[in-house]
Amino acid sequence: MAKRRKRGEGSVYLRKDGRWEGRVVVGYDDKGLPITKNVLAKTKTLCLDKLKALKETYSEQPSEKLQPDMTFGEWLDFWYQNYSKPKLRPTTQAGYENAIYKHIIPALGKILLSELSTNDLQQFYATLKKEGRLIRTESYGKGVSNRTVWSCHTRIRTALNRAVLDGLIRLNPAADCKLPPQNTKEMQILSREEMQRFLIQAKEEGYYELFLLELATGLRRGEVLALQWDDLDFDTGALRIQRQVYRANGGLVVSAPKTKAALRTIVLPPALLGVSKEYRQQVESRWIFPSPVKEDSPLDPATVRKRLQAILEHAGCKKVRFHDLRHLFVTTALENGMDVKTLSTIIGHVSAKTTLNVYTHVTDTMQRTAAAKIDRGIGKCEPSDGPGGGLPTQTQTPSPKAPFEPYKGKIRKPGTGCVTQINDHLWEGKFSPKWPDGKKHSRSIYASTETECKERLAELIRQMKAEVAEAKCLIAEGNWEAAMALAGQKKARGARREQFQV
Repeated sequence: MAKRRKRGEGSVYLRKDGRWEGRVVVGYDDKGLPITKNVLAKTKTLCLDKLKALKETYSEQPSEKLQPDMTFGEWLDFWYQNYSKPKLRPTTQAGYENAIYKHIIPALGKILLSELSTNDLQQFYATLKKEGRLIRTESYGKGVSNRTVWSCHTRIRTALNRAVLDGLIRLNPAADCKLPPQNTKEMQILSREEMQRFLIQAKEEGYYELFLLELATGLRRGEVLALQWDDLDFDTGALRIQRQVYRANGGLVVSAPKTKAALRTIVLPPALLGVSKEYRQQVESRWIFPSPVKEDSPLDPATVRKRLQAILEHAGCKKVRFHDLRHLFVTTALENGMDVKTLSTIIGHVSAKTTLNVYTHVTDTMQRTAAAKIDRGIGKCEPSDGPGGGLPTQTQTPSPKAPFEPYKGKIRKPGTGCVTQINDHLWEGKFSPKWPDGKKHSRSIYASTETECKERLAELIRQMKAEVAEAKCLIAEGNWEAAMALAGQKKARGARREQFQV
């Protein structure tokens, strides 16, 4: 009988092709699942040497800091700073640090790593569930969600798995813990009628092109907002997704997409391409959806989230998240016969399995289609077009519905000025851009109708944007007086050039 290798040393075996293969766990992913690496060699001895070298390559910790009598808090901090944090994005780091430094270490940090037990962890999870909330207890109670409990458990289990691998403890006490059920939030989708009302209202509020693109492509929010005009080929309709934008540390960060599979090229439908061509004439920025308040910057994801909820409310639709619109695209594509492999490539999934398991929503249309096929196979009859598929239904005449009238609020899309009705026969349009001196300077136009006012305001906006660009050129040339005159300002005594920094 072959000698069994010790835990953590990996496994070595002879392959059918005559070569030796060695395999060892080098770490754990965010879900606590083992990450394995393998080596190949012609002999067992050479394979063992390669396996040993592989283990040493992935041994990142300074051994002097690892002591058998260290506390669990010391180990958890060391694990996060050296093993986990370097591989995480800033947004993910925030979630890790919240779980580790606000929940886990304050409760379990003083217990010796070698003495941490399953019972200790079980009590921690129970207390966390009942009274672990740190803020907004008046609104949400003292307890936390099951998701928060699972988040803490995942960090603990992964850190302890590493401790076992490094030989600091023999067994992982988190392996046998009982946890509350994972209540996954079901995706919400808009009905066909809700989608129509939503797009009509989005057009009224200046976000039609953004949400139409999302409903037609299913891109992630960060991917949509990071698009630039150079990414779109108007001749072929090809759209390259090669970056994403997200908030971190109080600002916007533009980075590479989430995964390698997210680097992709999709083809826009002809109708959407036509809308994009018209929209291009209205945008002067390199970003397809630029920020209205910050020059050369994409639209803020937080702004999009707020506008989405406002548009849904004005259109009388159920509340959905931006990610639910991605889910709606996937569902609609499957309803219309798109194969899962193609769909997975379009939305940037690594595996088609993820698409099926996470995003597929069994719609009423899918159910009716399935029922109709059963009817044809069992009942030997042709299905009807009614809501019951092939089942006999009573003919009903749908009642006519009045066309949807969008909500017309006073708030316009940022960067498009404002339109106000002064009296029955007078409308005012105002635009207040920020000039290079850091101040906003307003100008107004007037018209007898709302339509005329909007047309004149659009012309005023184009004119003032050109003047702002000209003022910046004058400042770059050192012509401060001309820039000030263009801004409509009087030359102030003691005015400093620093006021006009671009």
